[in-house]
Amino acid sequence: MSRTVPVSIAAFPASKQEAAWRETLGTLSLSDQWPKGAAFHFGEISIKRSPTLATLALLRSTAQVLKTRADEADSVLIGFVHYGRGHLTDTGRRAFEFADGDLWVCDPLAAGTIQFRNDFELLLLRVPRERLAGRIGRGAEVATIVLGESVSAAATRPMMRALAANFAMMEDGELIAAESAITELVLSALLAEARPEEDNATQVQAAHLARVCAQIEARLREPDLSVADIAKAEGLSPRYVQRLFEGQDRAFSDYVRHRRLERCRLDLINPHHADRSIAEIGYRWGFGDQAHFSRVFSAAYGIAPREFRKSSSGAVETRWTRGRPIHSGVRPMRPGPSPVPAPEEADAPATEARARAPEPSEPGRHHLPVSRETVHWGYLSRSIPPVLRVRSGAIVTVETLTQHAYDDHERMIKGDPGAESVFRWSRDYKAVDRRGAGPVNASIFGRGAGEGFGVHICTGPIFVHGAEPGDVLEVQIRDLRPRPCANPAYAGQAFGSNAASAWGFHHDDLLDEPRKREVVTIYRTDAAGESGYAEAVYSFRWVPQTDPFGVVHETIDYPGIPVDHARLTERHGVMKGVRVPVRPHFGFIAVAPRESDIVDSVPPGYFGGNVDNWRAGKGSSVYLPVTVPGALLSVGDPHLAQGDGEISGTALECSLTGEIRLVLHKRGETEKAFLNGLNAPLIETEGAFLLHGFSYTNYLRELGRNAQSEVFKRSSLSRALRSAVRATRKFLMERYELDEDEAISLMSVAVDFGVTQVADGNWGVHAKVDKAMFPAPER
Repeated sequence: MSRTVPVSIAAFPASKQEAAWRETLGTLSLSDQWPKGAAFHFGEISIKRSPTLATLALLRSTAQVLKTRADEADSVLIGFVHYGRGHLTDTGRRAFEFADGDLWVCDPLAAGTIQFRNDFELLLLRVPRERLAGRIGRGAEVATIVLGESVSAAATRPMMRALAANFAMMEDGELIAAESAITELVLSALLAEARPEEDNATQVQAAHLARVCAQIEARLREPDLSVADIAKAEGLSPRYVQRLFEGQDRAFSDYVRHRRLERCRLDLINPHHADRSIAEIGYRWGFGDQAHFSRVFSAAYGIAPREFRKSSSGAVETRWTRGRPIHSGVRPMRPGPSPVPAPEEADAPATEARARAPEPSEPGRHHLPVSRETVHWGYLSRSIPPVLRVRSGAIVTVETLTQHAYDDHERMIKGDPGAESVFRWSRDYKAVDRRGAGPVNASIFGRGAGEGFGVHICTGPIFVHGAEPGDVLEVQIRDLRPRPCANPAYAGQAFGSNAASAWGFHHDDLLDEPRKREVVTIYRTDAAGESGYAEAVYSFRWVPQTDPFGVVHETIDYPGIPVDHARLTERHGVMKGVRVPVRPHFGFIAVAPRESDIVDSVPPGYFGGNVDNWRAGKGSSVYLPVTVPGALLSVGDPHLAQGDGEISGTALECSLTGEIRLVLHKRGETEKAFLNGLNAPLIETEGAFLLHGFSYTNYLRELGRNAQSEVFKRSSLSRALRSAVRATRKFLMERYELDEDEAISLMSVAVDFGVTQVADGNWGVHAKVDKAMFPAPER
């Protein structure tokens, strides 16, 4: 059976993306036309084909005109605009405006156009013409219209919205049921809203026909259903009902048989009815004799019911699992974020530093210290005023703080003016009120501002002059060193924390009691960062902590909770003699995403963010696709060390100071052609390229209105690996000019795929491509 056909245009080399977009649109009876002078930025299409000959597609892209193709007039298009604005036109050049949440019908026979004026997401259902035409009126054409406030249209919209939000998870049976339900509701809405341009008598007949057809649909299971039964139910004469169908060039009995056969056909290929016999299905829809049912089915479709069922189900592909069950474990679910607040709530506290960020004329050198005026905590936003403005080529010394510093105030906060200004929290004062992506007013869980659904302290954002959507920002990491402890009692040392937390991958698989424990381990290294290792100082089990506002935290559920060590039992001498190799890196490097005003900092995505790849350290470059003017770069979540996987839920979290150089690569103008069309973070080290895949590369678009909570529920390593494979294939084809077969072979024999992290809601897999495999570039 069908058959999800995901077509991520971003998986193609940049030179082929526009052609791939157009070719895929063609399978939906559409062609595209871009605004004059506009470049192809992005486009994603996921397609599910139903055995009922219907097609459901989810499209995301930028402003453009979609044209229906009259040569594909055997179908009708039903569209739901998840977001976006524009208008429909038909042959008569009548225009129908649409916006977010609107539902429309478009008939290719009308040679219409669908014009989007901005970014959009469209759920498109393409159904065979016979499902609608002929059931409305005599003409073959279906009205092109934006449906209004009829009850049927109002009932269809939430159904379409639910399908868009759950598109990736939809199974065949659900698709068949959805297509049938939507078609019937849209048919009803068309009958109510699309008035035929005919005389009043014809309009009355069309209304009568619609009522008669609805009555037939409701009673198809009655084996002895007759024209007299329907006529009596509708208060019409049997002769008049017969004439209504004669006006459609068919008999009443033919119509009833056709509708019954259609219902049987759907059930035969619906996996939800796989355990039903063919005789049961026929009897269910009014065919009392199996032999008769088989004959009329064969006459109508040219194939016997048994063969039809076999041919349809035989197309399902089985993926081998090499002895492992398909679902081999469940990750504990981490809470998703609260609803997105209004834009005015999204702003961090207004400060002079943000309002008066200087505009340099030359790249130059800059210092960005950490303080409550220069950080945002737990979220990203395209609306945060920048704290620094730079030109391409600028070198910035940027200070970052770990959000775990309050695990040991004496070692990681005390005496440090920058850290104290950020973490200060008393009964009457909280230095950084917004912490996370929830509402400022803690009305849901009572945890505090932001509700704790984003945790990272981010320094920035930094505005890069000239950065525009479609460009790529390169962050060259020139140096990284620990933030020295400011407490004289620990002079010459730096400290970090690791939390084995409730959201860690390990948490449901603990051996010792208590099984649901959370353990924090404090580490130290030398402040100069020259020793090359860290060692454990002590650990403690989390016990309920009461924050200064009186809220009790049973678990590590909120960033920056002051830990009362008087209530803890510290276990010293842990991991005695073990030296952990340090690999300082920024776990969080992000440009602002374009999709939402405020975004939880935890799940990474195409914009970077909480990627948690330890290779983003000294000597590396991180490339990020720009989607908002100025890029708005933020860095944070500093790590002293981390293993691939980040199994416990955190790394060795330690405040760091870095020196970075920012280089802007303009779309189509960069010497690094492989950056054109970049749609996910890319790390370059001296000897390798690191490509990244996530369960959902752009979860903010892929998972709909509740994306920031849904991504925590749906992540899987198989999806992340698929994403990494596509990114690597595209990179090898563009950077090293391999064809697809060469790229696939090389990935299997020489590219290492590893689990980056399973701690951040949107799981990550990276691919390491060694530069040494390829000939040195000609000079």
